[in-house]
Amino acid sequence: MPELPEVETVRRGLVPVMEGATITRAEVRRKDLRFPFPDGFQERLTGRRIESLGRRAKYLLADLDGGEVVIMHLGMSGSFRIETAVQGDFHHARSRDAAHDHVVFHLSSGATVTYNDPRRFGFMLLSGRAALADHPLFAHLGVEPTGNALSAAYLAERFRDKQAPLKAALLDQSIIAGLGNIYVCEALFRAGLAPTRKAGSLVTKAGAATARLERLVPVIHAVIAEALEAGGSTLRDHAQPSGELGYFQHRFQIYDREGEACLTAGCRSTVRRMVQSNRSTFYCPTCQR
Repeated sequence: MPELPEVETVRRGLVPVMEGATITRAEVRRKDLRFPFPDGFQERLTGRRIESLGRRAKYLLADLDGGEVVIMHLGMSGSFRIETAVQGDFHHARSRDAAHDHVVFHLSSGATVTYNDPRRFGFMLLSGRAALADHPLFAHLGVEPTGNALSAAYLAERFRDKQAPLKAALLDQSIIAGLGNIYVCEALFRAGLAPTRKAGSLVTKAGAATARLERLVPVIHAVIAEALEAGGSTLRDHAQPSGELGYFQHRFQIYDREGEACLTAGCRSTVRRMVQSNRSTFYCPTCQR
């Protein structure tokens, strides 16, 4: 499933053609994706100007001039394709099967943006902007991992007395919104922290962040920033709206490297894999404590 860097990369690719454009026509080619489309979805979008295109966690948010917001989630295999009369189709060929083109936005600029989703685990919903913070999808989300709200002090407050494994705590969307499996594995390796250690072990008895927790936060920021610079990771389905593939997977230091030598200088261990909460965890048994 696309994680925050992939979703943010998609957002940045869509902004030039969607922000400020009017949806002259919205085509919805099936009744549902993961969820049914809202009643009158096509009609409620047609004629609306897209004021801004944002992101919250792994959700794309298109603010419309009528006060509604289109909530979009890519699911496992969702992607957007941009086509213009001048530039032609620059989308990566893997999703050109029109049978999987489910939503098409015809824009006032002459461009079209097509949502393609072979597995149909993605979805599109509508919400009033004023009610968005209380929407069931967003009401319990934690802070974003890209800004100053994610601090050692914040995590110390949330991790205090927490017995859950550190990796599980970092994947808890009510603590950090949008941080996913790949980037948690990378951050824990680079911070030298074992994924199995108790989250509460990074907090002192007085409730303050330990030096290890102080070290972890800037590493998370750095990993996300590096992934954004690389356009995310392309393992199976992710591609940017232009069709370009993300290349952060070529910078993996631990993820998906089972059996390979640890990259830490002087370490003679090999990368191991285990399953935590039905997800693969890659780690070095020597470097991560």
